[in-house]
Amino acid sequence: MASFTALLQEGRAPTRREELSAVLSLSWPAILQQLMLTLVQYIDTAMVGSLGPNATASVGVVSSSVWLFNGLLGAAATGFAVQVAQHVGAGGMERAKNVARQSLYFCALFGLFIGGLAAGLSFPLPGLLGAEEAVRGDASAYFLIVGCAMPFTTISTLLSSLLRCMGDTRTPMAYNILLNVFNTCFNFLLIYPSRDAQLFGMTVFLPGAGLGVAGAAIGSALAALLVAALFLRRFFRRDFPLRIRLSGGFPFTRDCLSAMVRIAIPQAMAHTASCGAQIAVTVIVAGLGTQAVAANSLAVTAEALCYQPGYGVATAATTLVGQSIGAGRRDLAVRFARTSTFLGMAIMTGTGLLMFLFAYPLIGMFTPDAGVVALGASVLRIEAFAEPFFAASIVASGAFSGAGDTKWSFAANLLSMWGVRLPIALLLIGSLGLTGMWIAMASELTVKGIVFLFRLRSKKWLDSGTVVVARDGA
Repeated sequence: MASFTALLQEGRAPTRREELSAVLSLSWPAILQQLMLTLVQYIDTAMVGSLGPNATASVGVVSSSVWLFNGLLGAAATGFAVQVAQHVGAGGMERAKNVARQSLYFCALFGLFIGGLAAGLSFPLPGLLGAEEAVRGDASAYFLIVGCAMPFTTISTLLSSLLRCMGDTRTPMAYNILLNVFNTCFNFLLIYPSRDAQLFGMTVFLPGAGLGVAGAAIGSALAALLVAALFLRRFFRRDFPLRIRLSGGFPFTRDCLSAMVRIAIPQAMAHTASCGAQIAVTVIVAGLGTQAVAANSLAVTAEALCYQPGYGVATAATTLVGQSIGAGRRDLAVRFARTSTFLGMAIMTGTGLLMFLFAYPLIGMFTPDAGVVALGASVLRIEAFAEPFFAASIVASGAFSGAGDTKWSFAANLLSMWGVRLPIALLLIGSLGLTGMWIAMASELTVKGIVFLFRLRSKKWLDSGTVVVARDGA
C-alpha cells in the first residue's frame, strides 16, 4: 500500500504491473478476511447441523433477517469509511481522524438501536416467516442472541472498514482469524453436552453446556465481543495514525453526517431491497417443508465460500477508487475499478468451478441427512454458472462506493431482485420446487452482472457520487 500512496503523491500513471500489484496487495488479506468470516458461519452451521435438520432449519429460517440487519450496520460503516478513504487520498489525516471519531459515536448508538429492534422482533419473526412450529423456539432464541450481539458486531464492522480504507487489510484479517478461534472454542463448549470421547485410545471427558442452537449464537456473540475489544484497543493507541479520542464537545458535524447519509442511505436501501426479496424467498421456501428449508440454508452457506473472495476484491476496489478520487486522479479511479472487477470475475470463475465439482462434499460437511445433501448439492451446482457475473456486480459496486456512487446500485438491486428473481421464482417453484428458486437466482445474478459491467464501462459513476475531500488546513 505504501507504493500506491507514493504513486498518488508522484502524480504519474502506474504500469499495468503496479496497478495489478496494488489491487492484489489489498485484495488477498481482504479475501482471507472474508473467508474467515465465512468459516465462522461454516463452523456454526456444521456444529448445528450435527443436531439434525430441525436445528439447521431453525437457523436457516432467520438467516436472511440476520443478513438484513447486518447489512444496515455495514451501510452506515461504509458511509464513514468512504469519507476516510477520500480524505486519506487528499492528504487530510486530521479530517480523517475527525470522521473516525464521529463514526464510532454514531455506530455505537446505531448498533444499540438495531440490536434492540432485532431482539424485539425475535419472538414473532419465525412465525411471520412461515417456519414450522417445531423450529420456531430455537429460531427465536438464535435471533434474540444475535440481536443482543449487534452493538459489538457494529463496532467491528466499522473499525474494520476504516482500517481497510486506510489501506490496512492485514489487521482485520488477523482479527477475524482470532474470531474463528474464539467462535470454535465457545461453540465446542456451549452447543454440546458434557460427554466422554476417545482420543489416542484414551477416554477423555469433554465439558459442555448442551445449549444446542442457542449455544451457537452465544458462542458467536462472545467472539464478537472479544474482537470488538481488540479493534477498539488499536484505535485508542497513541501511536495509531487514525487514533480516536473521545474527549471534546458535541461529537457530530453536519458535513460528516450529511455525507454519510448520502452514501449510506442508498446502500442501505439496496441491501434492504435485496434482503426483502430474500425474506420473501424464505417464506416461499418454508412452504416446501423442513428438508427444503435445511437444503436451501446449507446451499446458501456453501455458496458463500465461492462469492466471499469477490467481496474481498470489492474492498480493495473501494479503497483504491476512494483514495484516487480524493487525490483528484479520476484516471486511476477508472483503471483500478476495471482491474479489480476483472480480477474478481477471474477468481470467482475458478471458485464457481470448484463449487460445481465439489457440491456434494460441501453440503455433506454440514449434515448427515442424505436427502438434504442431495437437494442442496443439486441447487448449488445451478448457481455455479452465475458466479462470474455475480463477481462483476459485487466488485463494480465496491468501486462505485469508493466514488460515493451508491444510488445507482440501489436501483439496480431493486429492479433485479424484484423484477427478475422473484417473478421467475414464482413461475418455476410450483413445478420445480427448490430447483426453480435457484434457477431464478442464477438468472437474476447473471442479468445484474451484465448491467453492472455496462455501468462500469460508461464511467457515469464518476460523476454521480459523493465526493468529500479537503486538505488539512483548508
